Amino acid sequence: MAITAILDLQLKADSLETAHKVLHATLADTRAFPGCVDVTVLVDSDDPAHVVLYETWESIDHDRAYRAWRASAEGTSDLGSILAAAPKLSLFTVAEGV
Repeated sequence: MAITAILDLQLKADSLETAHKVLHATLADTRAFPGCVDVTVLVDSDDPAHVVLYETWESIDHDRAYRAWRASAEGTSDLGSILAAAPKLSLFTVAEGV
């Protein structure tokens, strides 16, 4: 069953100029990871430092494998250098028959 991951990010105000490059590089690896269906980047209309990543994964197992990879030395990115706070991750499945 597909899973939707929503990653809520608050960027450092002084990192907005470099944030696009860091996100682009980070998400290139995310999109290439096995099981990644799509990643959409949403920017808050009132606060450009508030960014939400809307990710679709083939399954919860694919998402878990990706999160484990990101937590490893091999999967480390520069994302932390542009964050003002820890990201908030929420996982969702589609409610059937509603």
